[in-house]
Amino acid sequence: MAAPRNLVLRDEEKAEMNNPAAKKMKSERYPFSRWGLTVALGSFLVYSAALFCIYRTMPAADFKYIKLPRSLADLRMLKDHLGSYAKDHTGRFILGYCSTYIFMQTFMIPGTVFLSLLGGALFGVVRGLVLVVFNATAGATACFFLSNLIGRPFVSWMWPEKLKTFQSEIAKQREKLLNYMIFLRITPTLPNIFINLASPIVDIPFHVFLLATLIGLVPSSYIMVRAGLALGDLKSVKDLYDFKTLTLLFFIGSLSILPTLLKRKQTYE
Repeated sequence: MAAPRNLVLRDEEKAEMNNPAAKKMKSERYPFSRWGLTVALGSFLVYSAALFCIYRTMPAADFKYIKLPRSLADLRMLKDHLGSYAKDHTGRFILGYCSTYIFMQTFMIPGTVFLSLLGGALFGVVRGLVLVVFNATAGATACFFLSNLIGRPFVSWMWPEKLKTFQSEIAKQREKLLNYMIFLRITPTLPNIFINLASPIVDIPFHVFLLATLIGLVPSSYIMVRAGLALGDLKSVKDLYDFKTLTLLFFIGSLSILPTLLKRKQTYE
């Protein structure tokens, strides 16, 4: 009796594999692939262990002050306690700073704005800007690949309508996709975390994503690094993006899509 039953089960499995509706139901029951989850979790654990090892190389007197800043008060305290360590052990501090920034950006942990301010406060404008842009780009790149593994169910659940709109806009801008992506990066039209997660889902080529991120993050990073130099005068993170700053960002962003607008005008004429 067991043999005929096994045959029936195999036939049902074959029918399910050949049935698109059954495939869809199965994908809805198991939205995350086992391979993707394993890679994501493994990356998180390995990265966390590496960060811990880096921090443990610090003297105990400095290590006890290590914490992720959640307010400007936390950030000022961190700057005061780590300023001397950053000067005496510059290479080691930069390694820890960059690793932390990329880790937070990769796994969508809030607070990178405080690290950007810290970069300006400790390293100055030029070196701070280079470090912030590098870290933000590297973290966004890692987030892009992470989303390519396990991001679709999460983004579809968190921002279903926004994802549809984004996909529609990307389809319209295919000819000048780089210009459009630079515009999105420069202006606060869409949150960066959404762009990082949604880009592989809507089939934005990686080279376009990378170049647009590298170029587009420079203006906002410069604003934060400059603000970090006057950290004591900053009352709120919201002060970083006042009306004047937002107007300037949208003006710079509009320059990136100007060729597209001019081409459309010539086409209509």
